[in-house]
Amino acid sequence: MVMLDTNMILRYLLNDNKEMADKAEEYMNAGNVLVTIEVIAEVVYVLKGVYSMPRKEIADTLKAFLGLVSCRDIDVLKTAIDTFGEKNLDFVDCVLFGYHKNRPVEIATFDGRLLKLIGSV
Repeated sequence: MVMLDTNMILRYLLNDNKEMADKAEEYMNAGNVLVTIEVIAEVVYVLKGVYSMPRKEIADTLKAFLGLVSCRDIDVLKTAIDTFGEKNLDFVDCVLFGYHKNRPVEIATFDGRLLKLIGSV
């Protein structure tokens, strides 16, 4: 099993550096690839903040990518990505919502938008 870092995932998704993208693709083609929610959060931050990619495009790109890798909390991550694509919330808030929706946890927050979303479940 190999765990990918943010830059490896970005090079794979963006294919903006041929040499690095090819190396990332080698790992992907070998299979047994693991990603973490923390790394995906950083990927979202870079795609949105540095590359100005729209939220919906980020969500669609990451949903396709998740079909190729493993993640220990895949249900939480999928909910977070879907929520990020649909709502105007920070990705970390979407992750918290993902935990609330998929696990028996209460989220303590002062964030009104997150509270409203949690209340809708």
